[in-house]
Amino acid sequence: MQKIFGWMLRHKLRVGLIILVIGVIGYFGWNKFFPPTVTIRYVEGVIERGVLSTTVSGSGQVSATSQVDLKPKASGDVIAVNVKVGQEVKVGTLLLSLNARDALKAVRDAQDSLETAQLSLAKLKAPTDALSLLQSENSLAQAKESLLSYQNSLIKSYEDGFNTVTNAFLDLPTLITGLDGLLLDYDFENYSNVNNADWYLNGGINSDRENEYKMRAYHDDVFTSYTKARTAYEASFANYKTTSRASSTSTIEALILETYETTKLIADAVKNYSNFIDAVKDSIQNNSNFSVPATVGTHQTTLSGYTGKTNSHLSNLLSIKSAIETAKNNIVNTTRGIAEKTISFADLQTGPDALDLRTQEISVKQKQNALLDAQINLSDYSVRAPFSGVIAALTAKKGDSISSGSSVGTLITTQQQAIIAFNEIDVAKVKVGQKASLTFDAVEALTITGEVAEVDTIGAVTQGVVSYNVKIVFDVQDERVKPGMTVSVNIILASKPDVLLVSSGAVKFGGGKNYVEQLDATGASVKKEVVIGESNDTQTEIVSGLNEGDKIITQTISLAVTTAPTATGGGGFGGSNAAGAAFRVLR
Repeated sequence: MQKIFGWMLRHKLRVGLIILVIGVIGYFGWNKFFPPTVTIRYVEGVIERGVLSTTVSGSGQVSATSQVDLKPKASGDVIAVNVKVGQEVKVGTLLLSLNARDALKAVRDAQDSLETAQLSLAKLKAPTDALSLLQSENSLAQAKESLLSYQNSLIKSYEDGFNTVTNAFLDLPTLITGLDGLLLDYDFENYSNVNNADWYLNGGINSDRENEYKMRAYHDDVFTSYTKARTAYEASFANYKTTSRASSTSTIEALILETYETTKLIADAVKNYSNFIDAVKDSIQNNSNFSVPATVGTHQTTLSGYTGKTNSHLSNLLSIKSAIETAKNNIVNTTRGIAEKTISFADLQTGPDALDLRTQEISVKQKQNALLDAQINLSDYSVRAPFSGVIAALTAKKGDSISSGSSVGTLITTQQQAIIAFNEIDVAKVKVGQKASLTFDAVEALTITGEVAEVDTIGAVTQGVVSYNVKIVFDVQDERVKPGMTVSVNIILASKPDVLLVSSGAVKFGGGKNYVEQLDATGASVKKEVVIGESNDTQTEIVSGLNEGDKIITQTISLAVTTAPTATGGGGFGGSNAAGAAFRVLR
């Protein structure tokens, strides 16, 4: 055995040739003596209704529908950059601003000049304007009505003032008499020979000798203010008794003012006496063992009531005093206004001069043009979005010095499109408005629809091949799709809904007719003549010959089986039945 293997190793080429010859003879001998058995199977399909679409395909790249370089029309330093790369902006959005201090000043000056000219023109035109004339006449009439109203208000104020004075003199006699009693009566027990004012003075001094000067000052202030109040009261009361509602307005006004001043003096006297009593009470409580008599509290309560009454009368008298002054001022001002409005109305009635009008109109026009020029110049210092889109690039930053016309960035539209190159045969079928489906190599499982927006009328020749670009606008935008990506497109050239469809491979042609194959009752295939309509790469329309739901043969499978002879006897390798080999042929 070793010799045999040794010989085979030394003669590899010969051994290989011998094995090859034996294999070829065995293969052909086997097929000759044991030919294969062929079995045929059929795959059926059902006729269904559907949409037959005819398409043309191509590939290209994604791009924005519009792209523009952003360039300022003026030179200057950048003071603000309001956007960043990738930001979506609306048309008119302010993107970048340059220092426009001088341009702003020019606009302000032009606005002031225009306003001045317009006011002058309006002043000239006013006399010829019927509305202005009517407004002036109405304004004069309203001023006269206002004057009458103010005069009536003044008369009413005098009447109200006299009533207020009358109400005051219902209380003032009681206040003066009561104040007199609080000062000079003898209300303290065991001090029948000392009046109230002197009791408070002695009590304050005895409780605190160091503050004697202070107590005497309080005492003197009380009597001084009381004396003034008493004197004023007697004079006012005398005038009140001689005044009536029929008195002149000046007399009534003088009485109101006099009563107001008298009431103030009485209020001051009450206040000073209250302060005196409070100081004495505090001194007694803080500096002696002497208890404060209940009479002190009674006096304080009485003075508190006097304070409330005087304050009420002062408020009422002051309101009347102010009302009279306001009415008188309104009368004076309205009278002056009537004089001005009378002259103005007369001037309006005369009408403007035609030459002056024309001159002023020209001046206004010149100022308007100057303002427009200034505003246009100012707008040159701002870069705004010419359309809605996305900032694709931005090269300027705050502080940069920018020259007029230099690019500071790029703006592209958010609306994207696919640009596909078609040959001259396919492009002849493409029309604007046709629908398309688009897929993207970079974004798996994404299919979006679009529409043909533009077809080149002039082709581009590259190495002798003519191609035409077709622009397809996306129906929807997906943020995953970026400009420059590869896109595959199927443009729907025609679409027929609700037609009978079969697989194009099931339709055959023979004898000048189209037919399909069906299985008969025995399982054998038979031909069925059909009339076909339009077709695409995968489906064909059946016009007649078949009905929805019919079954046809869509695929024929030929299975070749070889069977080996039955071997008996057990050699060194044993024996068994062999099935041979099977071969499938599809058509």
